Amino acid sequence: MGSLGVLFALTERERVRLLACEGDEEVMALVEEVEEAWDRPRVCELDKAWDALHRCLTDGRLEFENGGFPLSHVVLGGRLLLEDDDYVACYVDPAQVRAVAAALEEVDEEWLRGRYAELEFEEYEGARGEEDLEYTVCFLPGVREFYRRAAKEGRAVVFTVDQ
Repeated sequence: MGSLGVLFALTERERVRLLACEGDEEVMALVEEVEEAWDRPRVCELDKAWDALHRCLTDGRLEFENGGFPLSHVVLGGRLLLEDDDYVACYVDPAQVRAVAAALEEVDEEWLRGRYAELEFEEYEGARGEEDLEYTVCFLPGVREFYRRAAKEGRAVVFTVDQ
């Protein structure tokens, strides 16, 4: 996918409002509100690397419920809030965020490189190779720090991607 992925750590108010949404339109309106605020300490841009990151942290496939928890929830896991032709939004609750943060502490560059090399990426739209791997690896420290901070603050996380 040539789409851009972003992680957002929600305030408690945003989390409660999001879980109370009824229907895709309400979810989309609230997610757009969170995106527009773009509170830098609560945002982690993944650009196009989200796809390869998800594959490496799971089983190489780009699916919502693949791989094992908690690494399956880093990017494209958790509760699917919205999926249409143009947009995806997934929710990870605060307890899951703590588990994800702890699991990510064990994921380093060497581990990620090994996963990238050993997995087959079916239907991958990226250009697999050293340049793609370097691009993917450079996002790992930011993702770890983002989840570490979100866990410490007791926040839920929403992953969004426009397709």
